[in-house]
Amino acid sequence: MKKIIPMQAARTIPVLKNPEPFSLALKNSLMAVLFFALLLPAAAQQYDILIKGGHLIDPKNKIDEVMDIAIKGEAVALVQHEIAVDLAAQVIDASGLYVCPGLVDIHTHNFYGLDPYGQYSNGYNSIHPDGFTLPYGVTTVVDTGGAGWRNFRQFKEQVIDRVQTRVLAMLNIVGHGMKGSPYEQNLNDMDPKMTALVARQFPDDIVGIKVAHYSGHQWEQIDRLVEAGERANIPVMVDFGGANPPLSLETLFMEKLRPGDIYTHIFGGGGFGREAIVDKGGNLRPFVKAAQERGIVYDVGHGGSSFAFKHAIPAMEQGLKPDVISTDSHMSSIMSGMKNMNNVMSKFLNMGMNLQEVITASTWKPAQVIQRTEFGHLSPGVKADIAVLNVLEGDFGFTEKTGEGKMKGKYKLENELTIKAGRVVWDLNGLTAPLWNE
Repeated sequence: MKKIIPMQAARTIPVLKNPEPFSLALKNSLMAVLFFALLLPAAAQQYDILIKGGHLIDPKNKIDEVMDIAIKGEAVALVQHEIAVDLAAQVIDASGLYVCPGLVDIHTHNFYGLDPYGQYSNGYNSIHPDGFTLPYGVTTVVDTGGAGWRNFRQFKEQVIDRVQTRVLAMLNIVGHGMKGSPYEQNLNDMDPKMTALVARQFPDDIVGIKVAHYSGHQWEQIDRLVEAGERANIPVMVDFGGANPPLSLETLFMEKLRPGDIYTHIFGGGGFGREAIVDKGGNLRPFVKAAQERGIVYDVGHGGSSFAFKHAIPAMEQGLKPDVISTDSHMSSIMSGMKNMNNVMSKFLNMGMNLQEVITASTWKPAQVIQRTEFGHLSPGVKADIAVLNVLEGDFGFTEKTGEGKMKGKYKLENELTIKAGRVVWDLNGLTAPLWNE
């Protein structure tokens, strides 16, 4: 267990038991001395928390070395090589650990509720975020398509405004949200004008627009999606449905989507209804890299059955890396091969991405993609959202989904500590706690 430097002890101030014999002037002088004595500890301790000796990876600021981070209130106050321990009320020893901005997961399903037919829109398939974010260093998520323009206000009041995790949203182009069939197949409920109107009404909460699971063999759903994105001036995300024969990925990437738009489940597909980015021989389709260079954003969106090693490993061996690492967390994926954000990041750490690339794809890059560049980094003045990670070495196994293919790996990420807006909200091994008998 890492050594914790305890909080500086409060100074004991003597109390005068019988002040009456003293003159008024002397009494006032003593009171002044006592007043300034009480202020001394506060003046000496400029910061609330100091994270000491951790290896900081902050891609935006191009930092990749051991640095100290001081926090005051909700914000990052100072980042530099050495910060004196006596300047902080609490010092956390992060020696041997990696410190990075709070993780940003741009594909989750958090519009949980009690509608037995709601699925991911006020239904049982979605999850309360806090128990599946903060323990893994995730401080910001984007619910992708749970709510549409008809029920976004309910989602905001029921979830967004009530949880500790910062929950943003990609509005579903379907007005009723992600309730499954027949709702997601209803072109008449895909209203670009109303979707954009609600997105503009809630700019602090809505960062994109999504279509998912549509199985018709036409492009109307994509055209309406992009129109809504243009009207609201925000990116769109596509979860391709199951058309038969499959709609062309090349047409989607090179003609329909705009630079900055997002294709999720990049390592899924290949079965009925959806093309994979590699052919049956594992060869990367020729337009895939060109589309990424054009500005199409490739999002992992692991999910329960939207990730396959037979696609990911050959694609990465041929030079393709995802822009954004995300979970697609919901009730079934957290119990299957996806598990949590750290597990998904670990897969890519073992498939050829280095730690800096993995953290970039989990912090600063997703913040840029959703146009929320006020987080995803640790510049002085920003909200102090921080993850402290441990890189374990051993013999680990990673699965696609329960009962299917497994990949062996040497490295595994484990989140030790999460700070959200300057407050410790998760501490796996008691980094912030003194020994019970000291």
